[in-house]
Amino acid sequence: MKSVVVGTAGHIDHGKSALVRALTGTDPDRLKEEKARGITIDLGFAHQTIDGINFAFVDVPGHERFVKNMLAGIGGIDLVVLVVAADESVMPQTREHFDICRLLRVPTGLVALTKSDLVDADTLELVRLEVHELAAGSFLDGAPVVPVSARTGDGLDAFRGALAEVGRTVHGRAVHGVTRLPIDRVFSMKGFGTVVTGTLVSGRIAVDAELAVAPGDRHVKVRGVQVHGQLASEAVAGQRTAVNLGGVEVDEIDRGQALVTPGGFEATRVADVVVEVLPGAKPLKHGARVRFHQGTAEILGRVALVGPVETERAPASAQATSALADQPPRGRPPGRTKAGRFGLERVVPVIAPGARAFARLRLEGPAVIARGDRYILRAYSPPVTIAGGLILDPRPPRTAIRSAAALERCRRLDFDPASDDPTDVEQRAAMVMIEDAGPGGLPLAALTSRAGVDPRNVNARADSLVAAGHAVLAADVLVASRIVTHLKDAIVAALTQHHRTQPLSEGAPREELREQLAAHAHPAVFDGVLVDLAAAGTIIVRDRIALTTHRVALSPEETRAHAAIERAYRDGGLKPPDAASVAASTGVAAAVADRMLKLLQRQKVLVRVDVLLFHDEALKRLKAEVTALKTSAGAGARIDVATFKERFGVTRKFAIPLLEYLDRERVTRRIGESRVVL
Repeated sequence: MKSVVVGTAGHIDHGKSALVRALTGTDPDRLKEEKARGITIDLGFAHQTIDGINFAFVDVPGHERFVKNMLAGIGGIDLVVLVVAADESVMPQTREHFDICRLLRVPTGLVALTKSDLVDADTLELVRLEVHELAAGSFLDGAPVVPVSARTGDGLDAFRGALAEVGRTVHGRAVHGVTRLPIDRVFSMKGFGTVVTGTLVSGRIAVDAELAVAPGDRHVKVRGVQVHGQLASEAVAGQRTAVNLGGVEVDEIDRGQALVTPGGFEATRVADVVVEVLPGAKPLKHGARVRFHQGTAEILGRVALVGPVETERAPASAQATSALADQPPRGRPPGRTKAGRFGLERVVPVIAPGARAFARLRLEGPAVIARGDRYILRAYSPPVTIAGGLILDPRPPRTAIRSAAALERCRRLDFDPASDDPTDVEQRAAMVMIEDAGPGGLPLAALTSRAGVDPRNVNARADSLVAAGHAVLAADVLVASRIVTHLKDAIVAALTQHHRTQPLSEGAPREELREQLAAHAHPAVFDGVLVDLAAAGTIIVRDRIALTTHRVALSPEETRAHAAIERAYRDGGLKPPDAASVAASTGVAAAVADRMLKLLQRQKVLVRVDVLLFHDEALKRLKAEVTALKTSAGAGARIDVATFKERFGVTRKFAIPLLEYLDRERVTRRIGESRVVL
């Protein structure tokens, strides 16, 4: 059965709760204070099946003091019933609730002219005209306007028919997305424990599922699920849901938190957004303190406008207060002049009433938000609705925003959910965020939490970015192709310089190169670049990294020294010359001898054993001869220091380091004072 969440909206005492009660038989006013005062204070809930559609009603308070409670319930609705009392017509809270619905982009709805039994036909027609004037050009333009009386029942059948007709046009939500249920109510039920309710805006919740309460790090288990008052094995996006939770107490959860897929969202205190200021509001100043409402949460914060600004004197004209987003990158953004020090004036950027601009919200508490979420801004004091908009990036980089580059970045992230192609929107957002991530890369999981990609499509989206040449996939992160290209060029340039300054070096140490060029890069990015360069025949990767064109270039003197020293150690066998005196014995300058000794070690012609240097051929012969003892002496062949000295004609100075070398090479194993040949 199709499920549709319906929210009421309208001025206090216009009959919202009475209409819900007449339609469902359930009184949404559940608090003692509400019944005593005769007004709705907090959210109320009811449900009813009408023409094969399961309608879940969220009844909201109409008093201006409780608009924040209204906002906690209106965010997850599929359609709104704007309630206007026929005996009072459009009132202040009618307009504010209507503005909120427009800013949240509620897709559809209808109008109920309640208390129709209290007025005559002429008055009813006049109210109908005022409603049409209010709704003109909005999502309610052309919507059904149905006179109804909850007291007498007149018009209820017509209203049910209109509600069902509008409900059939409602589209479903992202059932396969990341689970998110903004919590609007928390209570304890005897025999069950902690229960939370809310409208499931995406994903699904099944019995025994493991979920997280965010913001926060508490994990909970789903013990039971109710959908519209009935037990269910699972709830899916678009349904009013009650969830019985294990592993958490009532006082450990609050309205404003959300049940989410573990790891599906990251709490944030900063977001880049589109701001749309209401035509009747005051200009929204840069730095203004506001009340941020999203889902069921209310968080204080400040608005910082995005884009360049000049600090010189600027006229406070209508032109200067035009929309920030409409200004060319080099032009002065909107602003008001304000007296500064020494009597000069400085620009205070603003967003004009009715204008649309980009901003960065800096919140005073953590929020669980996603790209594409709608939100509401209310003034800090008095708390009136002033603006709303769209989340562009829930975790933007901590970079300067008063620049043309920041403005261009927001323009690339901007989109219209109603008309833009979702695939193109996701790809553009992903590319901006991949570029933001730099060499560190953007984790694949962030395509969901930041770019709004369906978890099922993450791999496909990554593959398409790679195939188009926009990004490179390294391990589990995406890196912009231009960054990878730049790193390749930097490695080639660094190696070229290294070979020029150290022609005797066989190459740059791998970790030294990483630290120099890719200290902030994901390890897989650097390793992948080396693999690509090696596959292209550009570099050789060993312990040291070198260009394939590099050859150790020796001067005539160095060539002679290299050969003389190598010959001296080869002739020395297991009794090599002392490294400190080899220069004198070969007639080579000390500095040249030192360079050649290091080169021969890098070339693995000479091998250091303890403090001694041996020719590699001598060590290979030694291992072969010791191994041969097992053949001649049989299993259990042993050799001690004295035997070794006598057999190979060396002193204890050479015998001890060589025997320990054989142990390390697993040719022998020491047992007591002797060694067993393995």
